[in-house]
Amino acid sequence: MTDDEMVNCAEPARQVERLRAIMHRLRAPGGCPWDAEQSHASLVSNLIEEAYETVDAIRREDWVHLEEELGDLLLQVIFHSELAEEAGRHNLDDVTRGICDKLVRRHPHVYGDGDAQDTESVLGRWEEIKREEKGVSEEPYLHGVGKGLPAVLRAAKLQKKAGKVGFDWPGVDGVLSKIEEELGEVRAELSNEGEAATQALESEVGDLLFAVVNLARKLGMDPEVALEGTNVKFEKRFATMERALDAEKQSLEAATLEKMENAWQAAKGRE
Repeated sequence: MTDDEMVNCAEPARQVERLRAIMHRLRAPGGCPWDAEQSHASLVSNLIEEAYETVDAIRREDWVHLEEELGDLLLQVIFHSELAEEAGRHNLDDVTRGICDKLVRRHPHVYGDGDAQDTESVLGRWEEIKREEKGVSEEPYLHGVGKGLPAVLRAAKLQKKAGKVGFDWPGVDGVLSKIEEELGEVRAELSNEGEAATQALESEVGDLLFAVVNLARKLGMDPEVALEGTNVKFEKRFATMERALDAEKQSLEAATLEKMENAWQAAKGRE
């Protein structure tokens, strides 16, 4: 089929081909001006946004919208592959072949004569193969871990990988003590002034956040999920507080902190 014919293809097994054909037509002369102007760099924010919207649908267990969000995320893969093909670097087939080959290589217990009886042994062997593939035996152990991830997610990945070689607190008590220590250092820096003091305070706040992420990890929680739960809770309580003030003919800007705090506590009590 030509690209124009493929656009209307209804065969279930050929829908990825259809998406590629649509993307190719959008980028071709006479296609869509916006799509034709895009580059890998200009699409970064779209890629991140679609990934987070997919995550949001999963967290809300909104399975109807998850299908749509996965489609939007897939479009980003198709779009970047189209750009790479135009530049003569690689295409979607190369991308797909690469991940297929990688999955087979990294699952010798399924596709070869390897042996792995539990998740721990699977992950251990996965890391070994990954390091062999990338030729990073001479690189630092944490080289490239979580590169490009948001800071909270990267902190958790760094801590988790360090823990695999025993660099970890044996229990929660050590992490709690570390949090108290870092909080004390933040308090100590608050009394200082000047640009250097501001930089030192930022560093101490970073240490505190890193320690709190470590606590979530030690408790078996995803820190990103925990924080997003609090974000949602804060948003809902704030909206309830706002409605309560509005019922009293008061705006957020005009209300005193005491008034807002009372409304906040009332909202919290109704949860």
